Amino acid sequence: QVQLVESGGGLVQAGGSLRLSCAASGRTFSSYAMGWFRRAPGKEREFVAASSWSGGSTYYANSVKGRFTISRDNVKNTVYLQMYSLKPEDTAVYYCAAGKTTAQAMAFIPGDALDAWGQGTLVTVSS
Repeated sequence: QVQLVESGGGLVQAGGSLRLSCAASGRTFSSYAMGWFRRAPGKEREFVAASSWSGGSTYYANSVKGRFTISRDNVKNTVYLQMYSLKPEDTAVYYCAAGKTTAQAMAFIPGDALDAWGQGTLVTVSS
């Protein structure tokens, strides 16, 4: 089982950028697809981005496509979410998750079907 810890959240002005990190423990990190999700105040959790185990395949929600980039370093056991051109509607708690599935499938399968979740990191975008 992999354990996940997110970091990098904070307060940023609209139009700014931020990079989130998700550090994983365990020697099997490279066997997992990794995804980022978010939950905005008063809303349901939603998919943001995912990467295949190798990083060779990625998948994004339409709302972040072209602004966010997911990447991973299987040596450092870390997945990143680089966020550019942030908007107030990007304000949310961001969670990373691991699953033995594909990057695209992480956008659609139920959250409890994934193998691990982090505790979340808060991103606040001011207007």
